[in-house]
Amino acid sequence: MSTLLSVSVAMLAGLLMTRAIKPLKLPDVTAYLVAGLLIGPYFLGRLGIDGLGFPTAEAVSGLGLVSEVALGFIAFSIGNEFRLRDLKATGKQAAIIGVFQALTATLLVDLALVAVHRLMPDKLSVAQAITLGAIATATAPAATLMVVRQYKAKGPLTDLLLPIVALDDAVGLVVFAVSFGVARTLVSGELELLPILVNPLVEIAASLALGALMGWLLTQLERLFHSNTNRLNMTIAFVFLTASLSMLEFHIGPVTVGFSSLLVCMMLGTVFCNLCPLSDDLMGAADKWTSPLFALFFVISGAQLELNVFADWAIVGVGVVYILFRSLGKYIGARVSAKATHCAPQICKYLGITLLPQAGVALGMCATAAQLGAQGALIRNITLFAVLVYEMVGPLMTRWALGKAGDIHPIPQEVQERRARKLQHAAEEDEAARQRNAAAEPSPARARQGRRPKGSLSAPRPRHATR
Repeated sequence: MSTLLSVSVAMLAGLLMTRAIKPLKLPDVTAYLVAGLLIGPYFLGRLGIDGLGFPTAEAVSGLGLVSEVALGFIAFSIGNEFRLRDLKATGKQAAIIGVFQALTATLLVDLALVAVHRLMPDKLSVAQAITLGAIATATAPAATLMVVRQYKAKGPLTDLLLPIVALDDAVGLVVFAVSFGVARTLVSGELELLPILVNPLVEIAASLALGALMGWLLTQLERLFHSNTNRLNMTIAFVFLTASLSMLEFHIGPVTVGFSSLLVCMMLGTVFCNLCPLSDDLMGAADKWTSPLFALFFVISGAQLELNVFADWAIVGVGVVYILFRSLGKYIGARVSAKATHCAPQICKYLGITLLPQAGVALGMCATAAQLGAQGALIRNITLFAVLVYEMVGPLMTRWALGKAGDIHPIPQEVQERRARKLQHAAEEDEAARQRNAAAEPSPARARQGRRPKGSLSAPRPRHATR
C-alpha cells in the first residue's frame, strides 16, 4: 500500500508543480524534478510518514523498476528517430558531431581536473580526474526528448539533435571503459588490457545485436494482428521484454558479456521503425501511454538528487570546474564540428547548448567507478552535484536554444483567437444550459400555487352513478 501511495503522491506532485511554475514558463521536466526534490528525503520525507513522500534514499530506490522501464521507452522513442530516409541527409553530420563533441568534452575536463590535481593533490587524484573526464561524454536523452515533445519542436536542429544524443551513449561507453581501465591501473598498479579494449566493444556489439534481433521479431509478430490496439499492446510488451533482457550479464572465459539497456532499446526502435510500415501510428499511440510514466520517472529522479553534496567545499569546487569545462567542451565541440560539416548557422550556434543535460547514463558510470574504493565515492558525489545542476538548468537551456533556432514555433495569433472563441462559446453554452435547467425547475412559490388543498371547492366532485 505504501508503494502505491508513494507512486500516486509522486505523480500528483509532479502534475501540480507544472501548474505552479507555469507563470515562470519553465519546461515540465524542471517542474517534475522540483516536485521530486520537495517530496524527497530532504523536505517532505523528513516527516517520516510512509507513502507521503520518500523518507529515505532506500524508499526512492525501491521504485527503481519504474526508472528502468521509463528509460527503456525513452531509448525506444529515440531509436525511432533513426529512419533511413532521414539519415541520408543528416547521418554523416550526426556521426561526426556526436563523436567530436563527446571527445572534446572529455579532453577539456581531463585537462582542467588534472590542473586541479596539480594544485590540490590531496583532494583529487589523476585516476579520479580522467574518470570524471570520461563521464563528461554522457548526455541525458530523457530530458532532451521530453522538452522536444512538450514544445513539439521540429526543424533542422531537432532532426540532428536526437541522433547525436543517442550516439552519445555508444561513444560514452567506449571512452569510459578506456579511461576507467587506465584509472584502475593507476590505483591498483596492475595493467589489464582485456577490460580496457575488449569488454566495451563486446558490450556495444552485443547490445546492437540483441536490439536488432528483438526489433525484427517484433515486426514479424505485429503481422499476426489486425487491430492497432493489439499491435500497441505487443509493442509495449516487447519494450518491457527487451529492457529486462538487457539486464543480463554472463562471462565467456575472461570476457564479460553485458548489455547497455539504452543501446538495446534504441536498436529495437531503430529496426522497428524501418521495417514496420505502421510504426508511425503505433509510436503516436505509445506516446500517449508513456506520458505519465515519463512524468513519474523525472519525479523519482528529482527525489534521488542528494543535496548533502553541498556540505563539502572540495566537492563543490571540483564540481564547478567539471560543469564549466564540460559545458565548454560540449559547446565548442558541437560548434566546430557543425561548421566543419557545413551545418546551418543556427545549428552551429545553438546545438552545443542542447547537449548540456546529464543524468541516467552518467549515474550508471559513476556507479561503476565505485570499484575504485574510496576514490570512487568522490567521483560519485561530484557527478551527483553536476547532475543536480544540469537537470535543473539543462532543460531550460534546451528549450531556449530550440526556440532561438526556430524549432519551437509560437502559437499563431489566429489560432489563439480561435481557441479563445471556442472557450467563450463553451462558457456561453454552459450558462444557457444552466438557465434552461433553472427555468424548468418549478420555484417553491409556484409549486405552492399549483397544489390543491384537500376539501377545497375547486376539488373535483365525485362521479355519480347513472340511473
